[in-house]
Amino acid sequence: MFRLWAKIWKDNRMQRDTVIENADYSMSRTAMVFDAIEKVCYEFDLGQPIWLDANIEDFRRHDRTRFSKDNFVESIEFDYLEIQVIEE
Repeated sequence: MFRLWAKIWKDNRMQRDTVIENADYSMSRTAMVFDAIEKVCYEFDLGQPIWLDANIEDFRRHDRTRFSKDNFVESIEFDYLEIQVIEE
């Protein structure tokens, strides 16, 4: 089962978190990641973050990345959104 953990951080404190699960292995890993991010953004009432080159590289190397204010079109009231794959 694919599981992605998403956390919202502000002032070095986790404000909110959720775990999104996906057991549909007919989807590619990339599709599962984007589907999970879409569900996270819906649950947290956020716009979709923009993947910058640094995010892509960080996610490829460590299965985790952070989306800061530079990744969102609208203003955000937290420091960053962190996502991490915890199970595949």
